[in-house]
Amino acid sequence: MKVEFWGVRGTAPAAGKNFAKYGGHTPCAAVESSAGDLIIVDAGTGIRRLGDRLMAGSGSRALEIPLFLTHFHLDHVIGLPFFAPLYSAQTRITFYTPILPKEAEKWLSGLMARGYFPVAFGETAAAKEFVKVEEESIAIGKLEISHCPLNHPQGSVAYKIAEQDAGIVFGTDTEPPEAGMDERLAGFLRGAAHFVCDATFTPEEYRRRQGWGHSTWQHGVELARAAGVRNLLLSHLNPDHEDRAIDELVRQSRREFRRTAAAHEGLRLVI
Repeated sequence: MKVEFWGVRGTAPAAGKNFAKYGGHTPCAAVESSAGDLIIVDAGTGIRRLGDRLMAGSGSRALEIPLFLTHFHLDHVIGLPFFAPLYSAQTRITFYTPILPKEAEKWLSGLMARGYFPVAFGETAAAKEFVKVEEESIAIGKLEISHCPLNHPQGSVAYKIAEQDAGIVFGTDTEPPEAGMDERLAGFLRGAAHFVCDATFTPEEYRRRQGWGHSTWQHGVELARAAGVRNLLLSHLNPDHEDRAIDELVRQSRREFRRTAAAHEGLRLVI
């Protein structure tokens, strides 16, 4: 199974030479099974370049794209209007979301409503289907996808994507309970090789921003240890944190959890 990150910045994009190492695009990742089954997680600004690559590689072939949205906050969907396959009649996109299909279509239509965007969501050429993720896992080719609700304003979910015994969990946009850890999320993480965690705040920043729905590298370490996860990837990076600040977060985390790294645009994993 292969994973490629196309955007790892949370809240808002960031730009400039001091953000070049980890990148400034908001969340998007592609996961491909050993048989070539592809799914996309989130549609932040990073999805634009992914869409261009998919179109360039498709030739005359039809594209079937399963797109899993963790939630509908702008940083996770703002790239969708610029996703080239959305405008191709040879594309079928299945939107997997935590909400009812009619609501998902309504919210994405609002993103491209008149006054915000020149082309309405319903006018785009791709065929569209909307599926609410349920308690049961979903099989797409060789990939098995399951989800877990997260503690986040207006809701969000984590996705576990696995092939056979190898798996990765995208678990950003979450905040721990006031006391202890999120035991439900810790249980969900068990068996995963990689945990992509919410590292929006430093521990010092978090003390001033409790209730905002985000976490720190310390919370990621606690969850990874409790679940026996082998690799921790800091993600949903703060747009105010320059490369040197993120380097320091990684150094601090490695003192407590050696196999820590920060996700970055262009990072490719083989799991």
